[in-house]
Amino acid sequence: MPSCRVQVKSFSVLQWLALALSLFLQSIVCAQDAMQREFESPPDSARPWVYWYFMDGHISRSGITADLESWKKAGIGGGIFLTVNVGIPRGPVDFMSEEWQKLFVHALRESDRLGLELALGAGPGWCGTGGPWIRADQSMQHLVLSVATATGPEHFRQVLPKPIPRVPFFGLGTLTPTLRKEYEDFYSDVAVIAFPTPEAGTLANVDETALYYRAPYSSQPGVKPFLPLSDNLNAVPAEQCIPSAHVIELTDHLRTDGTLDWQVPAGNWTILRCGRTSTGQVTRPAPEPGLGFESDKLNRASLDVHYKAFLKPLLSQADSIDHPGRGLTMLHFDSWEMSSQNWSVEFRKQFMNRRGYDPLKYLPAMSGRTIDNSDVTQRFLWDLRQTLQELTLDNHLLYLKQLGQKHHLTLSIEPYDLDPCADLNMGSAADLPMCEFWSPGYGFPTEYSVIEATSIAHVQGKPIVGAEAFTAGADEAWHQFPGSMKAQTDWAFAAGVNKIVFHRYQHQDEPTREPGMTMGPYGVHWERTETWWDFVGAYHRYIARCSEMLRKGTTVADVLYLAPEGAPLVFRPPPSALTKKTGDRRGYNFDGCDPHALIAKASVVDGRIAFPGGSSYRLLVLPELDTITPELLGKIQQLLQDGATVMGAPPMRSPSLVNYPACDKKVRELADEIWSGSDAQHAVGKGLLIRDHLPTKADGTDPFDIYPSYDKTAAVLASLGVWPDFQSDDPIRYTHRRVSGATEADDVDIYFVANPEEREVATECHFRITGRQPEWWDPQTGASRDLPDFHESGGMTTIPITFDPLGSGFVIFRRPIAPRTASASPANFDSVQTLMTLSNQWEVSFDPARGGPGKVAFDHLVDWTTRPEPGIKFYSGKATYKTKFDVPGDVTNRPRAISLGQVCNIASVKLNGHDLGVAWCTPWRVQVPADVLRSHGNTLEITVANLWINRLIGDSSRPEAQRISWTTYNPYHVDSPLQPSGLLGPVTLTSR
Repeated sequence: MPSCRVQVKSFSVLQWLALALSLFLQSIVCAQDAMQREFESPPDSARPWVYWYFMDGHISRSGITADLESWKKAGIGGGIFLTVNVGIPRGPVDFMSEEWQKLFVHALRESDRLGLELALGAGPGWCGTGGPWIRADQSMQHLVLSVATATGPEHFRQVLPKPIPRVPFFGLGTLTPTLRKEYEDFYSDVAVIAFPTPEAGTLANVDETALYYRAPYSSQPGVKPFLPLSDNLNAVPAEQCIPSAHVIELTDHLRTDGTLDWQVPAGNWTILRCGRTSTGQVTRPAPEPGLGFESDKLNRASLDVHYKAFLKPLLSQADSIDHPGRGLTMLHFDSWEMSSQNWSVEFRKQFMNRRGYDPLKYLPAMSGRTIDNSDVTQRFLWDLRQTLQELTLDNHLLYLKQLGQKHHLTLSIEPYDLDPCADLNMGSAADLPMCEFWSPGYGFPTEYSVIEATSIAHVQGKPIVGAEAFTAGADEAWHQFPGSMKAQTDWAFAAGVNKIVFHRYQHQDEPTREPGMTMGPYGVHWERTETWWDFVGAYHRYIARCSEMLRKGTTVADVLYLAPEGAPLVFRPPPSALTKKTGDRRGYNFDGCDPHALIAKASVVDGRIAFPGGSSYRLLVLPELDTITPELLGKIQQLLQDGATVMGAPPMRSPSLVNYPACDKKVRELADEIWSGSDAQHAVGKGLLIRDHLPTKADGTDPFDIYPSYDKTAAVLASLGVWPDFQSDDPIRYTHRRVSGATEADDVDIYFVANPEEREVATECHFRITGRQPEWWDPQTGASRDLPDFHESGGMTTIPITFDPLGSGFVIFRRPIAPRTASASPANFDSVQTLMTLSNQWEVSFDPARGGPGKVAFDHLVDWTTRPEPGIKFYSGKATYKTKFDVPGDVTNRPRAISLGQVCNIASVKLNGHDLGVAWCTPWRVQVPADVLRSHGNTLEITVANLWINRLIGDSSRPEAQRISWTTYNPYHVDSPLQPSGLLGPVTLTSR
């Protein structure tokens, strides 16, 4: 390894220049050496995190210390501190009591002592920000309307009916009697308006379009990813419409008792009394002392109340623990699960400031009525939702971020699910954008949120993408373990995630109970009471190595999909951009971009659309919609003038009522300038426009699939001489990052590649790079070496790679190709040969404290559940296998490994007293150092841990006093199927 220091002497000018060049080249080498060192021994910052859940009132000083010390030992870097109530009877320590706060501070001090990091959930539960300190008038609010009629000319003097609040999205059952009374009692008038009564017609359902409710996109079928404007602009007959010019305000005629005093003009009139009520949304699933209304997300004053009551008391105590990078470092805003609101105390004023017109004349649209015509009504509702989004960002999330910064905290956000905003826009407020993915078969399809979070991070220049990982429903019930999670871990890495946050680690307030406290039936079980916890560090090191490498440099992607304007919106790429079977990125990688980020941050550098954080894209693909604002279209035109390549169809109109109808004229003028050519592609300034056509959605097609197919986009890129970044002859998942050097020759290209199949795959992989030596870096071991067998052709480097079942690794390009001899290159991956099978008797030791029988002789390896002894059949825990063997003398001089065959479910291996490490996933193999294996008298010791399930089944038929296990959730019974357990083998000595 070259030295990274130099002695300064008295040099001539030429010598100084030579020294400067030498130092520059040496700095590149040192940076590359640092990368390799950080791969071998990744920093603590790359370690995975956990969701650290505290069940209502169940918290103890000893449990906190034991939890955190177990993190440190197992290679966990931090956790998100959340207090909830999920079906567990309350414990003795009241949330936010003096005792509870002392324990919280103890957790901060212990995490600081151990060099761990904590994030604090922004409020009780995981819903958002709220609590019993939020009054109904400070809560999330709706605009509600009541109807009265009058016929003029007459003098109208009547009490107008008071509008009633909407039923909360999650139902009235979420409210305590006290909260329900507050919810029902709160009402504040906003305005009274009247208009000539139109002919009777059907009122539109505005629950979605006026954002009274937003259902969960991930779990409720039929929820739209976005709300497109209808093409049928004359859907409502003119006689059923309300002319906006005829809407009059009568607010000044309303008395405090609700009486309207008004001289009615001639004709039939409809009177709407408009007011504010609470949405009834409460914190969930909050500890009982933390149950209260969610704060108004459009009003900073409401967040101030929450900050003073909940955050400030805790953060002020945390400020005294001043070690950067340790203790409390972040606030966390979890997935948006509180539906939506559409009004607030100053909303009318804010709307006028942001949209430039008064919403008053259009308020009947919020009751499903049509103002002027369908087009105008839809535009107003679009403006309403846009204003709600902007206020949510400015007055809540960005303000929460600002409040956290006062305490030197960053902010993580999960911007998805019942989100009333566009997900990409909401995530832009985060220092750490986060997503969520569930364990396969145990939850909901939230993989779309991974695409969103990685897109946010890349476009916004954020180096880290977090994931609430392996979330699970009730059926998971201790089924998961590191080996079962390998494939999905690699999928997440290939999708762009580089910070795994396991959902969940349950705090154990009683350290001796096993498996102990649960989070009701939810979450993967990732805590120190797991049978295999002593071995989990090997898996965590794998995660840390991959995470550290995937934070280097910037992502390499070719396609930037522009998300539509408007809210709410879930970004979805074309389905064809992902493989059907595994959901992996295809050869041209992509990101999504929110319109605001394109306007504010995008520029053109060397023909690529570039962002300040370093991400850049060869092709901008527009959504196949006919609406766009003049501001956004003007930005697209500027990018084209500056040299970008854009693919899309000409839009026709604006979605907004701002500057209507001049806005539509401006859109048409800009579109005519941009799409002026008749050819399929033509130059616009320095750039190139690829003309696309708005498709006619045939019956049965998805109306929300709004981008050209992957094949069409790939053909465009190929015509530009841009080849896929990665291809393989077999399905292999990948991602690519680049660390830029002073020149292109100094770049370091990092490809992560992984086999999604549970079989060995030998294939050729093609990388869009030439001129550099490929290397193989193994994240399981930290070892690295050259790949000698490769060839270059057509701008691609082709490398034969043999992947183990579910195998993975990094292909690194960082050095010039060394001269090679004419002789054939050695293979990149040697074949595995079995030298001998270990078939001697095994002595197996089961822990009596776990119900095991002590030492038992196994003549051959079998599944524990097939044994007659109840202490083995229903055993859950660790058991140690010992055997002795001799080997032929010539074997000791060859590279060797011990293959364990089939393991249920994780194992550590020692040979002749030397620790060979942990086998936590297929192919269940550990390497044997050259000086460990002997010709005679080898002692092999394999400690295997299975799952908790068999013991929970066995205990279900025993009296509680005789049970070995204790847990707050046991779905198993005497007839539940037992899980295969133990070392099943065959155990072999192998060589490459």
